[in-house]
Amino acid sequence: MEEAKEVSSFLHYQENMNVLVEPDVHDIFARIPGFGFVQTFYSQDTSDLHERVDFVACLGGDGVILHASNLFRGAVPPVVSFNLGSLGFLTSHTFEDYREDLKQVIHGNNTADGVYITLRMRLRCEIFRNGKAVPGKVFDVLNEVVVDRGSNPYLSKVECYEHDRLITKVQGDGVIVATPTGSTAYSTAAGGSMVHPNVPCMLFTPICPHSLSFRPVILPDSAKLELKIPDDARSNAWVSFDGKRRQQLSRGHSVRISMSQHPLPTVNKSDQTGDWFHSLIRCLNWNERLDQKAL
Repeated sequence: MEEAKEVSSFLHYQENMNVLVEPDVHDIFARIPGFGFVQTFYSQDTSDLHERVDFVACLGGDGVILHASNLFRGAVPPVVSFNLGSLGFLTSHTFEDYREDLKQVIHGNNTADGVYITLRMRLRCEIFRNGKAVPGKVFDVLNEVVVDRGSNPYLSKVECYEHDRLITKVQGDGVIVATPTGSTAYSTAAGGSMVHPNVPCMLFTPICPHSLSFRPVILPDSAKLELKIPDDARSNAWVSFDGKRRQQLSRGHSVRISMSQHPLPTVNKSDQTGDWFHSLIRCLNWNERLDQKAL
């Protein structure tokens, strides 16, 4: 909250910006003298929120960006993320530089290039029951959708379709369908490739498959996938969207996955590729090795 108070005061008093925060945060601000300028929105209806908001400032770790993505079901304003978390793969800005970085977003950075933006692809996911859409079960995910066996003692059995063609059956702990942004999260831990966020694709990564030949694959962003629990499955499965909104999938249920029309734009600290490699090295110690000595 101390950082939120500092940023809110800067944006309001020095940059003449209207500051909106989430309702639960607004309740805290309302009890602090001198912060009556802070506004909020109705969290049950965010359909027009993108029309009121010019950019989003995230204070925290990667989870805050995932949460911001969830607030905007349609178009998403540019997101500037300041790292106050533990890992912060997606949060490329340090909080110490927030004044300078926010001024660059608001006024430009006095160069012909302006600031760099990474358009991060999202996945549109919808739950179906026996071929019919379940009302209110549409989700846009930034990292991944996961179908797994949960606490069941049996292998999960998931039929995977692409454009209504059966491509394979997953028999193992489950399967991950990830975006390039999510490729460095759960998918990497399960053996998937690490993909730059500008590459238009989906990652199809099995979780502990009971097969010696089931390798992760990368599909084009035009793919339309369906993960279905067949009638002969021994048990139900579970699905989660960006690690949240976890729910059970019974036999006959399926999740249809396609590219969302609305990506999430994040503001880069340096540029698209530089930020990504910096995060790989800083967070995952990518290819860190002692140099070979000369002969």
